[in-house]
Amino acid sequence: MSDELLHLTVLGCATPYPSAENPCSGYLVSSGDTRVWVDAGSGTLGPLQRHVRLDELDAIWISHLHADHSADLLTAYYGALYSDIRLAAPIPLYGPPGIADRLAGFLTNTPVRSPIESAFAVTELYDGHRTAVGSLRLTSRAVSHGIPAFAVRIEAACGSLVYSGDTAPCPSLTELAGGCDVLLCEAESAEAPAEGEQVHHTPEDAGDTAAAAGAGRLVVTHVGRFLTPRQAVTRAATRFDGPVDHAAPGATFSIG
Repeated sequence: MSDELLHLTVLGCATPYPSAENPCSGYLVSSGDTRVWVDAGSGTLGPLQRHVRLDELDAIWISHLHADHSADLLTAYYGALYSDIRLAAPIPLYGPPGIADRLAGFLTNTPVRSPIESAFAVTELYDGHRTAVGSLRLTSRAVSHGIPAFAVRIEAACGSLVYSGDTAPCPSLTELAGGCDVLLCEAESAEAPAEGEQVHHTPEDAGDTAAAAGAGRLVVTHVGRFLTPRQAVTRAATRFDGPVDHAAPGATFSIG
């Protein structure tokens, strides 16, 4: 892979549970020697290892704590501490407030708290959080999902990627995605709710967000089980004039 490009590899995009061929939400974002695991949904640790070992990751970034975006942190914990992996230092883990205690709550089975911090160096996200991970710059914004949830903009020297996480359409996502090369946007909902709080994008919403942000390309992901990927792409394209793709498991997009 070219050191100058930003690469997005889809580990899985299923919701709300993995299928036989498709893990839940998870992506590997890389540029040069920098590698970030973005969301760790159920089943994504397996395909991640086709590309990188746990002890070769530069960071993990988690959008929110629903299981289809974070459950494989539990197996990653055991892999990092109790198997063939020998960490030189805990893996930097960026996630919503309370992520360390949530993991400990699942993993602790005795009066002694499981040593979460031995596996992960946890940083809690907040709206506007910025950090550098190797050659990449990450900016996180709070989005609208009914629980603490974040989108992220990842920038390399020659390209930019914005990942929505799970969210209803909201100004913070549109602002974060302004002028990005690729918007990786969820499109779970078949239809917007007639009433009540909306917590996901429809395909049309994804197209609207990409258009409003002036994104160069839209990649729809996390498509709900009442839609096919082709339907999601077709519907998003009615609202966005640029290229529209689906985040098929195993696909790699080169950005820049």
